[in-house]
Amino acid sequence: MRMADVPVADRPRERLLDRGAEALSDRELLALLISSGTGGCDAVELAGQLIARHGGLYELSRTPAHELMAGLRGMGPAKAARIAAAFQLGRRAAPAEVESRQYVRGSADLARTAAPLLTGLRHERVVVVVCDAAGVVLRKATLTEGAVDRSLLPVRDVLALVLATGGTTFGVAHNHPTGRVEPSEPDRRATARLAAGAEAVGLRFLDHVVVTDREWRRVETTSNGDAAPGSTTADRRTRH
Repeated sequence: MRMADVPVADRPRERLLDRGAEALSDRELLALLISSGTGGCDAVELAGQLIARHGGLYELSRTPAHELMAGLRGMGPAKAARIAAAFQLGRRAAPAEVESRQYVRGSADLARTAAPLLTGLRHERVVVVVCDAAGVVLRKATLTEGAVDRSLLPVRDVLALVLATGGTTFGVAHNHPTGRVEPSEPDRRATARLAAGAEAVGLRFLDHVVVTDREWRRVETTSNGDAAPGSTTADRRTRH
């Protein structure tokens, strides 16, 4: 589909201006740099091919401009230069502590990684943390924004985000603006659905945690989605 045939409200540039850069997928953000596609392939599709060709966004960010042009129709010097320049600007803008890789190897890591996106809010937000097989964080993304007393956790959208990023493992976190860290029954059911969905598509589901401004807690389930025995205050941890 040509970008001209996409409804204006669904185009990457308009969505970024309306909802912020976090609302866009990796390939949509890259498409804004690419600007145009080639015959039968719009900019978003070309961006997806580029990410897949280089094994993910992280590897793409390390690829020299002249290699970006190799063997991919529609990738000329102007597009390659814009992409290389954007990644270099990102590296120069990052504080020293952010430049080091983040890892998620357990629930505490997941809560700590997601917390900056979840604290201080008056509504619920769902964050997905995508990692590679070694636990290196590839992407942290806000998936949905909810109401004061409920969040939206669409399993299909979570899995699509992980697959589009090129990750193999992932975790999910959401906040409780009320300050109550105890998971709800919908939280537990959502966790069971996520675990089942991840297994079905060959992904590893790390964990689902509830984060408040003071503490966090795992959302545990049994095989039928009920609360796991012993899932009490022993699972509660502070983030400090």
